[in-house]
Amino acid sequence: MANALAVLQGLGQKVRGKEHNECRILQINMPTPTTVDIEFKNITMKVTEGLRSKKTKTILKQVSGVFKSGQLTAIMGPSGAGKSSLMNALTGFSVQGVTGTIRAGNSVCVLEEKDKCIDSLKAYRKKSCYILQDDRLNPLFTVAELMKFAADMKLGYTLTEKMKNTVVAEILDTLGLSGTENTRCGNLSGGQRKRLSIAVELIDNPPVLFLDEPTTGLDSLTSKQCVELLKNLARDGRTVVCTIHQPAASLYMLFDQVYVLAEGMCIYDGSSQETVPYLAAVGLQCPKYHNPADYLLEIANAEYGNFNELLAAQCCHGGEKESRPLPEVSTEEPKFPCGKTTTIIRPPHEAYKFSVLFKRCLVQQYRDWTVTHLKVLLHIVIGVLIGLMFEQAGNDGSKTVSNLGYLVISVAYLCYTSLMPAVLKFPLELAVLKKENFNNWYNLKTYYAAMLVTSIPLQICYSFVYSAPSYFLSGQPLELWRFGMFLLVCANITLLADAIGNVIGTCVNPINGTFIGAITTCAMIVFAGFLVLFAHMTPVMRAITYISFLKYGFEGLVLAMYSYGRVPLNCPDDVLYCHMRFPNKIIEEFSMNPENYWVDIAVLLSEIIIVRVLAYYTLRRTVKRSS
Repeated sequence: MANALAVLQGLGQKVRGKEHNECRILQINMPTPTTVDIEFKNITMKVTEGLRSKKTKTILKQVSGVFKSGQLTAIMGPSGAGKSSLMNALTGFSVQGVTGTIRAGNSVCVLEEKDKCIDSLKAYRKKSCYILQDDRLNPLFTVAELMKFAADMKLGYTLTEKMKNTVVAEILDTLGLSGTENTRCGNLSGGQRKRLSIAVELIDNPPVLFLDEPTTGLDSLTSKQCVELLKNLARDGRTVVCTIHQPAASLYMLFDQVYVLAEGMCIYDGSSQETVPYLAAVGLQCPKYHNPADYLLEIANAEYGNFNELLAAQCCHGGEKESRPLPEVSTEEPKFPCGKTTTIIRPPHEAYKFSVLFKRCLVQQYRDWTVTHLKVLLHIVIGVLIGLMFEQAGNDGSKTVSNLGYLVISVAYLCYTSLMPAVLKFPLELAVLKKENFNNWYNLKTYYAAMLVTSIPLQICYSFVYSAPSYFLSGQPLELWRFGMFLLVCANITLLADAIGNVIGTCVNPINGTFIGAITTCAMIVFAGFLVLFAHMTPVMRAITYISFLKYGFEGLVLAMYSYGRVPLNCPDDVLYCHMRFPNKIIEEFSMNPENYWVDIAVLLSEIIIVRVLAYYTLRRTVKRSS
C-alpha cells in the first residue's frame, strides 16, 4: 500500500519520452486534487407510490449537512432510510421530486430551479464522479483496454500514449490491480471489479468521489481493503462520500465522518470516534464491546424506543455549526508534472472521442460472437435453406406465386431478425452508458453516432449474406443490376427494422419490447400486400397499408424482379397454362405501379432517418431518467 500511496502523493515513475511538453526522462505524478467541500440544506425527495397512484411518499425529509474535503464520509442507515436517495440527489443522478439547496464551493444549486442548477453546478459536475453500487463494466474488455479507453476519454491527446500508459500503470498499482491487465472484466473477482470501477474514474483525478455501497458483495478482508483505499484517497485532499449498510466495528472506525439516516431524517452527523460518547450524552448507552455501527442501526430501527430525543439533539447540535463559506471550485484544468514542467490536461473534443468510441464499438462487435459470428452463420444457413425451398421459382412461370412468397418471406425474415436483437441492444448496454455519460466520459450524441457508423455496415452485411445464396438458388434473374436492386431493398429493411427495434427497446422494458416487436412484424406482414391483395381490401384498410414499411419493401422486390423490361417467364412443357408468366400482368394483379421502385426506396430511406432521430431522443430520455 505504501508503494500505491506514492503515486497519488506525487512520487511518480520515470519513463523515457521526447522533448516537447516532456523531458528526456519523464516523471509522471498525479496532480493534487482541487479542494471541494459539499454543503446541502433542506434536501427533500418525494416519489409516487405507483404508476396509477397520485399519492406521494417522502423519502428524504429536509436533511442538511456538510461533507468536507480530506475526509472519508459514510452515509449509514437501515434499508429504506434514504441512503441511496440522498446520494442520487447530491450527485444529480436523480432530480425528479427533489427540492433543497446544494453548494459546492462557489457553485450554488437550488434544485427547484433545475435549469439554473445545471449551469451553476457545471464546473462541479466536471470535477466529480459517481460510482454506483453495481459494477457497471463491459465484460468483453480487458482491464488494460478499459483503462486505456478511460484514459483516452479523460486525458485526450495532450499526453502521449507512453505518458497515458504510465498514468494507467500507476493507478492500477495503487489499487492493487497490477497483473490483471489482460483479464477480461467479466472474469474479475468482486473486489477487483469494485477497485476497477474506482480506477477508471481516478484517471483525471476528480476531487469529489461518490460511491454507493462500495463493500456490497465483498468479504470482510476485501471490504476493509476497499475502505482503507478510499481513506487514503481522501487523505490526498479529495472529498470521498460513500453509503454503507452495516460495517464491522473495525471498518466503522476508519470513517472520518458518519452521517446516519432513519426514516429519511438525520439522527447523527459526526465523527466515528465520538459516536459512543455522543450517544451517552443523550442518554443512550452503547453496551461494552458492542459495535457502535450496529447500535446506531438498532436506534434507527427504533429498537430502543422512539429516536426523537436523538433527532432533536442532532438538530440542536447541527444548528450550532457555523455556516462558513466553502472554498471556490477551481476552473483550471488538471496539470500533470513532467520533470520541471507541467502538462495541462484539457478535455478532448468530440471528434477525438468519436474515433475512440468507434474503435471500441468495432472491438465489442467482434468479440460478441452472438451478434456477429453466429448471426452471419445463421443468415447464410437460412439463405441456403430458403433458396433450396424455392429452387428455380424465379424463372418458372408456373411458380410465380411461390416466388412472390419467397420475396415476402425475405423481407419478413430480415425484418424480424434485425428488429428483435435491436430491442435488447440498448437495455443491455444502458447501465454502462448511464454511468459513463453521467461521469462526463462522452456526449450521448457522440456515442450514438459511433454506434450507428459501426452497426450500419454490419446490417448491410447481414442482408448480403442472406440475399446472395437465396437469390441465386431460387432462380432469380442472373443480372447484376437486378441483384443490386434486390439487395438495396433488403438492406433498407434491415436498417429500418434495427432502428424501430432501438425505439421500442428505449421506450419499454425488454419483456414488453420483445412482445411489441413480434406484434409489429406480424402487423407489417399482414399489410404488405401479399396475404391480402390491395384490390381486395376496403378503402380504409388500403389506406392503412401505407403505414407498413414491409409494403414498400415487398413492392420494391417485386418491381426489381419483374419490372424494367423483364421478358416473359418460361412455362414448363408439362404445364398446360401459366397464368402469371407475363411480368406486367403480375405487377397489375398486385396493384403496383411499375415505376415505383425508387419511390419505395425513398420512402424507406426517409423512414430510416426519421426513426433513427426518434431513437436518439428516446434513448436520451431513458438515459436521463433516474435508475
